[in-house]
Amino acid sequence: MIGVLVVVVLVALAALAVHGLATTALGRPPDVWTKRAVGVVVALLVVQAAIAAVQVFTGVALPETTTFLIYLVVSVCVLPIALQFATAEPTRWGGAVVAVGAIATAVAVWRLQGLWVPGA
Repeated sequence: MIGVLVVVVLVALAALAVHGLATTALGRPPDVWTKRAVGVVVALLVVQAAIAAVQVFTGVALPETTTFLIYLVVSVCVLPIALQFATAEPTRWGGAVVAVGAIATAVAVWRLQGLWVPGA
């Protein structure tokens, strides 16, 4: 995994969580900007997942490869599902759903970084 990309993803997830909490505090449902922000963060996660998957499948030996790959898939899937829940019935709490999804994804990315121990 690329350390700089992990930091960029974690900062983007933190910004998304703050945005979600701010829209909740303002009493607004998720808007088009929330959808775009989730899209940008998911694109970063897909890039990270593609790079990590290529490295794993082309020879990087990890002690817990299966666990790593599961976290990789989860890190990409959580935010689109959270956005779907947040926008299915637009209420002021939709931003909180996106924020929780962003925090959960940040935990998954943090755990991915901890599992990335090549050659161990």
